[in-house]
Amino acid sequence: MLDYKWVGYILGAGMNPAANFRGEMDMNRRREQGFAIIDLVFVCGLIGVLASIAMPRMLLAKQSAGAASAIGSLRAINSAQLTFAITCGSGFYAPDLVTLGTPSPGSQEGFIGAALAGSNTATRAGYLIQMKATPYPGAPQSCNGLGVGETGQGFKAAADPVEPTNARFFGTNTNLSLVEDVSSLWAGMPESGESPSGHPVQ
Repeated sequence: MLDYKWVGYILGAGMNPAANFRGEMDMNRRREQGFAIIDLVFVCGLIGVLASIAMPRMLLAKQSAGAASAIGSLRAINSAQLTFAITCGSGFYAPDLVTLGTPSPGSQEGFIGAALAGSNTATRAGYLIQMKATPYPGAPQSCNGLGVGETGQGFKAAADPVEPTNARFFGTNTNLSLVEDVSSLWAGMPESGESPSGHPVQ
């Protein structure tokens, strides 16, 4: 026996094409609304939390890379000064970076690379690199154009970070050992002998 209650349901909603079409339109309308504002706030907050965790680590990684570059630069200066003293300076040291970048006769390359020899101060990987040797009056001429009394008996070099939050400062001198400190070594570093502050770089 036909149950008219179910027939009415089928005709009224379940099998009614117009009702189904209206239902699909309602679902499409809900889909087109996209994210609610609370969803966007949550996503932005999550991105902010992740950024606050990642940024300090990225800064530390950048500072570590800069420190490694600074140490490499000072070691390059040590090597260049030693070569200059033995082959060109008659046992005396170049007074500045530009002199170390000046080639000796018969050579097309200086004692140090152009990246450091472009001027007497160089900025590389977030560090200011500088070097000096106090002229010694009795020093002879050098093979690359320095006159009498222009080279030095010793030298010093330092690498100071340009980023205020970076507390790794480096220095070296005629001893050819590298020293690290939490403040600049440039002013207090002697041209030979032990540094009055800091600790050796391993």
